[in-house]
Amino acid sequence: MTGGEWLRLGDLAAGPIRRRLELGADAREALSAQLGLEALPVLEADFEIRPWMDGCQIQGHFRGEVAQVCGVSLEVFTQSVVGDIDVRFAPMGSPHLPAEVEAGEIEVSLDTPDPPEALEGDLIDLNALLSEHLALAIDPFPRRPDAVFEWAAEAEVISPFAALSALKPPPE
Repeated sequence: MTGGEWLRLGDLAAGPIRRRLELGADAREALSAQLGLEALPVLEADFEIRPWMDGCQIQGHFRGEVAQVCGVSLEVFTQSVVGDIDVRFAPMGSPHLPAEVEAGEIEVSLDTPDPPEALEGDLIDLNALLSEHLALAIDPFPRRPDAVFEWAAEAEVISPFAALSALKPPPE
């Protein structure tokens, strides 16, 4: 997604920062196309960014409306998508960045918090962070709440040779 909302680590020297993002029509249209959505009428987020070790921690909440094609009825419908964001960043070479993260290999454990993400340079694109979290929150198999799948067995196909097989004597 283009046109990022950038945050520089140096901006946190004075303390925590709050940011509100409301994506404009062009940015929502580009993101909608990127994610394979029919439309993205609304996408907004509130962030609180605070210093963490030699990097930063970004916490926030996002809300959006996504238009998708129902997998049952094939009709376009709109549904709400909400989610929380809680990510830590540490610059490359930081002692707080596990060696696995710098090597690009991360072992995931459900019992421990996620390790910080490696940050090359001192800029963080908040729009990209929001886009990633939205992509993870979208239902990959959308189904309109009132959609009902009705299946009926196909009628038995009668072969033109069925009458002839009835004339055949049964095997002994």
